Amino acid sequence: MVRLRTVKAAAAVSVIIPATALFIWGGALWTPILFIVWIASAAALWISLEKKEQSIRLERSIHALQQTAIHTLNHHRHDWMNDLQVLYGYIRMNKPDKIIQYVEKIRERMVMESRISKLGIPSLVLFFHSLRTGSQTLQLEVVVNGELNLSELPLQADKVSDTLIGLINAYRFGIKPKWGDAPKLIVTINADERALSVDFEFQGELNASEELYRQFKEKLAGSPLQPISMDPLMTRVKLQAELRRLNGGTSCL
Repeated sequence: MVRLRTVKAAAAVSVIIPATALFIWGGALWTPILFIVWIASAAALWISLEKKEQSIRLERSIHALQQTAIHTLNHHRHDWMNDLQVLYGYIRMNKPDKIIQYVEKIRERMVMESRISKLGIPSLVLFFHSLRTGSQTLQLEVVVNGELNLSELPLQADKVSDTLIGLINAYRFGIKPKWGDAPKLIVTINADERALSVDFEFQGELNASEELYRQFKEKLAGSPLQPISMDPLMTRVKLQAELRRLNGGTSCL
């Protein structure tokens, strides 16, 4: 990739040569011809290299998505193996009450994962699933109350998605490293006829809550999500995005 960018830069800079020749020998017939041919050749080379660079970037993005998907599937397979071992243990010990409780726990987890997958913004869904399964520094728990598709709400869903990803990453990179269990962040998403609400509850230690507070203010500027309340220690944050009203004051929710 670096080599391609170097060649692109060289192609762009090379137009100085015919331009100089045109300036020095402007009266000669061959100089404008050289200038036109050189510019056309440099432009063709630059475009070709740009397409190749975009192709490489696309291949890398696809590979990264494939790796993320594989890691997520492996994580779920590992969870299912653990669940089966626990259930098998309860069956061998003849504890039907424990079996029922554990199956109910699995059902609740599957319902929540299904709700996350139906949020309607692929980048946000992938971010939630990959961070929940792949992060070693932050335990992310996402609670979606009811069936909710952000793309169907009368708001700028992409901006909401970008804001949520940015805010969660702000927590993720602001954690104070320590031994033991990773800090936990609970994100609760809810929507009614008037607004979309997002609550953050953080359990752990931060490097600097003041810096995280500043980052939140910065990332929320211009976003549909606006702060309702923000704990200065950043343990609890409540955000809300008003739903646009349509046709006589009713939302499309």
